[in-house]
Amino acid sequence: MGGGNCPDIFELADGNFAVIGTDATEKLDGDLPADASRADYERIVVITRDTLLRAKADIPDA
Repeated sequence: MGGGNCPDIFELADGNFAVIGTDATEKLDGDLPADASRADYERIVVITRDTLLRAKADIPDA
């Protein structure tokens, strides 16, 4: 209604996955766990728990 779209996870033709979510890089970059990092070209994207749980059934095990 407000012009927004729902977050989504989808498989690309090459087998990789793409995520549509809210860019939270600036907000969360300083809070990454010690064992996590991101490259300059990577962004931290937030999706809802519900989105990930619904997508789980469509994500192959291998």
